[in-house]
Amino acid sequence: MTAVAPRLDANTATRFAHMALDIVRREYPSHITHLLNSDADALPPRALHPAFYGSYDWHSAVHSHWLLVRLLRLFPQADFSAEIDALLEQHLTPANLAEECRYFEAPRRAGFERPYGLAWLLQLAAELAEWDHEEARRWRAALLPLEELAVARFIAWLPKLSHPVRSGEHSQTAFALGLICDYALSTRHAALGALVRNRSCEFYLADVNVPLVYEPSGHDFLSPALAETDLMRRVLSQREFINWLGKFLPQIPDEECDAWLQPVMSSDPADGKLAHLDGLNLSRAWMLEGIADALPVNDGRRAVLLATARAHGDTGLAAVTAEHYEGSHWLPSFAVYLLTRRGLIRHE
Repeated sequence: MTAVAPRLDANTATRFAHMALDIVRREYPSHITHLLNSDADALPPRALHPAFYGSYDWHSAVHSHWLLVRLLRLFPQADFSAEIDALLEQHLTPANLAEECRYFEAPRRAGFERPYGLAWLLQLAAELAEWDHEEARRWRAALLPLEELAVARFIAWLPKLSHPVRSGEHSQTAFALGLICDYALSTRHAALGALVRNRSCEFYLADVNVPLVYEPSGHDFLSPALAETDLMRRVLSQREFINWLGKFLPQIPDEECDAWLQPVMSSDPADGKLAHLDGLNLSRAWMLEGIADALPVNDGRRAVLLATARAHGDTGLAAVTAEHYEGSHWLPSFAVYLLTRRGLIRHE
């Protein structure tokens, strides 16, 4: 793996760490997507999901744990490291994760947290797999049954998916495939990687002239157009990607243009859905950086993409506060993903 220096100073890392530590311990309010097979399934979040009960919902709990692992890995001597270590020791136990597996294996739950939550679960597994540390190996071993379940779910589901899902929320296919692709590369899972590449090309290779002007929808936290582009730069060679990009996003200017793509503002950061636009700025920023990173250094579009990424990143980071839990519980994870360039890491 090629080392990538984080753009995260110690003070900012500490702020995000303490936000996440509070979030993952907070059981209520809880937004549960929960299929009950009987009265016996009517249980509180901590009983249903002993590892990932907090953070408002299951997928946010998973990527908040990813955030904590990533910060502990990058800042092992920070003041917050001991508290993160203790929390992960409490949450990522074999018993807790066995219970998480039992939840998934119950009847009629094959689609639970697919694809978004399961893709983040694989991102958590990849973070642990890449970290050569005794505790990371122990936590990964505890997580492994759920990790293998997630892989099996994707291997079963992706061949049956007849069309990509082009939403700007959790159901979106392109974003999940990008995380899965990175996991497969990180863990050298050749079969899963090949499946992702094949399905990505079948879904998106023929796409042209994406109507970026139609974005965003009012609840988007992911850009359908940019997430697809950020995926395709992962699965195509540079030459193939440049050819595809020119057809898919021909409107990218080759010199700075204020009218091209501007950050967006949430009209109500306390509203869990309207606040999605705050996260859209962060995800757009890392996707624009990823697209730029895939182009040759002399490509005129790189400067435009990076300047647009900076504008989105600055706007998105300003919205990451602890003031409105329902609207912001997930934003620290997106901020850390952007600031540590997680999507740009290369694996040998």
